[in-house]
Amino acid sequence: MHLVGRIYLDTDEGVLLAGQRVHLLEAIARHGSIQKASKELGQSYKTAWDAVNSMNNLCDQPLVLREVGGRRGGGSQLTEHGRNMIKLFRAVEEEYQRALDKLGGNLADMRNFNRLLNRFSMKTSARNQFHGVITALIQGPVNFEVRLRLDDRNEIVAVITNDSAENLELRVGMEVLALVKAPSVLLFTDTQIKVSTRNKLWGTVYDLRVGVVNTEVTVALPSGKSVIAVVTSNSCEELGLSVGTPVCAAFKSSSVILAVMS
Repeated sequence: MHLVGRIYLDTDEGVLLAGQRVHLLEAIARHGSIQKASKELGQSYKTAWDAVNSMNNLCDQPLVLREVGGRRGGGSQLTEHGRNMIKLFRAVEEEYQRALDKLGGNLADMRNFNRLLNRFSMKTSARNQFHGVITALIQGPVNFEVRLRLDDRNEIVAVITNDSAENLELRVGMEVLALVKAPSVLLFTDTQIKVSTRNKLWGTVYDLRVGVVNTEVTVALPSGKSVIAVVTSNSCEELGLSVGTPVCAAFKSSSVILAVMS
């Protein structure tokens, strides 16, 4: 088998996706801070911060661990998985075909790396993008219930039509992307409250971006992933949300859109 890799490099129009994010990871490793890394790279803090959220959500394991402290506080550090990803990317970039030949003996690692690059290159309007593995498929007269394992702590459920499940050729053990729009995410702090939503992910508030009408809330999950919700600013005040507040991000199974990388 002949392995061929694609490396994303800088162009006159800007940094292409994969290369830009590797630069960001390297800067975070140097500074221990997303804010300082974004300054070094000439990016806005929001751009860098969103990129970290996206990478952590799309990976089997988080690449960056953040300490709670808000947008301007706390620190950040690369995980061992994150450092390994940088090493692998740079090896391919510097050696290209020679590295591909060297890695050809371990096709599983190469396939995982290639799938990860494909996930990073996909752009959608949904703020929440999760990589998961199908653990169960339950077929009904009209819909399929699809259960996805995000990590050791979290599982989500999606409900899609039978036709959609057939078109996607879903099967147990298959890797898929789950997309959830931020306005579809509900927040609550009461551990005793009962809600009809199938998906409930508990974490702590990591960031609040307060607007006149709406507020964007990022919930950091214990596994290193995160969920973004957009709720009214009045709701945030009523819930007493602040950085570090324990909170549950909930969303309906029908709000989950599944995507398969071809």
